[in-house]
Amino acid sequence: MDRFCLTLDLKDDPALIAEYETWHKNVWPEIIESIRTSGIENMQIYRFSNRLFMIMEVNETFSFDKKGTADAGNEKVQEWETLMWKYQQGVPGAKPGEKWVLMDKIFEL
Repeated sequence: MDRFCLTLDLKDDPALIAEYETWHKNVWPEIIESIRTSGIENMQIYRFSNRLFMIMEVNETFSFDKKGTADAGNEKVQEWETLMWKYQQGVPGAKPGEKWVLMDKIFEL
């Protein structure tokens, strides 16, 4: 199993951050299904202030390209992603329109 870590910033607004967390307490079933069918076995999101950190553990069937293609063709995923942009912004150094950015592992014990 492989692990990927990604980061994203939320807009620095306490009300928007609270709304974002509320959405993530009841993620739409279609979104959960799209995550699971892509080969993601486990996913966690952590927050500090307006910075998010996602850990994904994936099986051998997962690829970012396949996930991106599947998401692009899934109306419900596109609806969710559009809704989430109300709360999200790219981290410094992200490309325009880029959401979650893959982080480099620099240490392991």
